[in-house]
Amino acid sequence: MIPYVREIDVEYGRCDQVSPLIRRVIANNPGPFTYVGTGTYIVGRGEVAVIDPGPDDPAHLEAILAAISGERVVQILITHHHSDHSPLARPLQARTGAPIVGCAVAAPDSEDDGPRMEAGHDADFRPDVSVCGGGEIAGADWTLEAIPTPGHTSNHICYALKEENCLFSGDHIMGWSTTVITPPDGDMTAYLQSLDRIQARGFATLWPTHGPPIREVGPFIDAYRAHRQERIDQILQALAAGPGRIGELVPRLYADVDPKLWPAASRSMLAAIIHLEREGKVRSEGPDGVYRLA
Repeated sequence: MIPYVREIDVEYGRCDQVSPLIRRVIANNPGPFTYVGTGTYIVGRGEVAVIDPGPDDPAHLEAILAAISGERVVQILITHHHSDHSPLARPLQARTGAPIVGCAVAAPDSEDDGPRMEAGHDADFRPDVSVCGGGEIAGADWTLEAIPTPGHTSNHICYALKEENCLFSGDHIMGWSTTVITPPDGDMTAYLQSLDRIQARGFATLWPTHGPPIREVGPFIDAYRAHRQERIDQILQALAAGPGRIGELVPRLYADVDPKLWPAASRSMLAAIIHLEREGKVRSEGPDGVYRLA
């Protein structure tokens, strides 16, 4: 069982001091993929970094600007290009002049081949400073390391705050839910490797973009990864009984999940099957989306 953490005090537009160097303002965009809304983080004092400014919402922009009144934004950091994370970056840049840091998608993906996630994609996202290969961004009292964590998306970046041994984990690791992995941009193999990379760093706290912080980091990631492996094993067990299609497997394997989320589950199942195909454990039986054990 994943030890989910879901309790969070929310007042949209309010700025909360959540650690000595971190403030958070939550956008009013709750939903099945955003939980209570996008948590925008402000790091430092005087010269600050803003992480995941969020959706293109004028009210949220004004709340961020009110929170940093009298201070200077020196960096705008983006974890990935989904529409609940990056669209407000350009309007915030227009008001502050700060460069946008992140990783562009090498080959912009289409959602035509699967169900549209609620947030969708920010097709116009283009960072001014690329950290696809990692890098360091520093301010007067803070140091952030960009850590490439592909999986949820191909361009996902987490940011480690050296001074507090914590990580802004975006959608890579969330306390309230598992992460949706949607091919072709999402990749289960890369995701599992990225989980291991973060686990090895020994962070004291994770600050997801949605929901409350994760304090028991090691056990949480262990359970998070074990859950993924359990889902992968369930697919193998189901296919051991005979060939099947994803549309047939999802209602059986996700019977405990709200059917409204089955389209998202089907995308994560496809990601798991692609992962199993790479390992030589599953193969496609033909053009009709039928899979069987290899």
